[in-house]
Amino acid sequence: MNIKNTPATPQQRYEDISKQHGGYWRHEFIDHNYLYNLYFPPEDFFSHITEHVHQLVLNYPIAQKDLAVLVGELIDQPSEQIVVGNGAAELIKIIARLNRKLIVPVPSFNEYVNAAPADNVTQFAIAPPSFQLDVDKFAAEAIRSKARLAVVVTPNNPTSLLVPKDQLIRLTRKLADHDCMLIVDESFIDFARNGDQKTLENEIGKYPNLVIFKSMSKAYGICGIRIGYMLTANVDFLEQVRQGLHIWNINGFAEEFLRLAPQYREKFRQSCYKVMKDRDQFYLELQTIPGMLVYQPDANYIFCRLPDNNLSGPEVTKRLFVEYNIYIKHCEGKTMPESDRYVRIASRTQPENLQLVEALRDILVPE
Repeated sequence: MNIKNTPATPQQRYEDISKQHGGYWRHEFIDHNYLYNLYFPPEDFFSHITEHVHQLVLNYPIAQKDLAVLVGELIDQPSEQIVVGNGAAELIKIIARLNRKLIVPVPSFNEYVNAAPADNVTQFAIAPPSFQLDVDKFAAEAIRSKARLAVVVTPNNPTSLLVPKDQLIRLTRKLADHDCMLIVDESFIDFARNGDQKTLENEIGKYPNLVIFKSMSKAYGICGIRIGYMLTANVDFLEQVRQGLHIWNINGFAEEFLRLAPQYREKFRQSCYKVMKDRDQFYLELQTIPGMLVYQPDANYIFCRLPDNNLSGPEVTKRLFVEYNIYIKHCEGKTMPESDRYVRIASRTQPENLQLVEALRDILVPE
């Protein structure tokens, strides 16, 4: 018998997939782990790409200056204040190499901590059960630790909680006199209620120490073509980041998306509304599971504490996959107390969300 051709058991598939970072579409399971907009881009974008695939593959894409013009047109911001990255992850790596002391609230998106040298990072704990960031205490710790960069992800990952705009402006002002830049990662802001009123993008010109990071993969549903951007009025900081990029850091498929995206503005807004509607219904359904603490989400995913005296996050995650072919994200290993009691669940379509709720109920609620 050829062992290589032996079908993997569900347990073996789970072990393999839990070590991967992407490529999930090849494995035919329901992905409630990765966080993206299922309702965008529209089909005519894919038709356009198909019609032009030869040109996009065979020709060099444009470089940074022209890419910034395309992003600026889309977000209605000056191109000279924009750096375009191969996803926000590329920009995070660059700022980690600037050799500035960094402070990050935790739990949060791990890449900010992982990308920087360990002795250059201060982790500021956000206390359960609220997981709300106290910006005054955060500012005080940033100043005490002599941080030169402070990072706030809002809505936060994994908690899906938004930091109010007025609090972030207060934080920006507190840090300004201490040579500390504030990076606000707004990758999920489009899924927040009235997100266009909660973004800090229109405040950039007022605060030289303010920087916005945004991954476009999440909101625009383009994880495979990798686009992110940085927005700041601080010319010196912007040039330091630009110098970390190579000349063709964005491929032709990403360039073509940026060229077409402005004509899809209304379809994009409608897609975000649909994501929010599905998520809000999902939030209500998850609250029906006895003993589960479900945090009201501001992004397209929901943070939950599992019932006490029940299965752990890793155990629930494995059983959902093995028994129901559903994959979620457990939070074991995140920097917070009892991290194995928490899970993060991406919202998908309403039928898929309901299927997950029923599966969770079967696993967590004894008959």
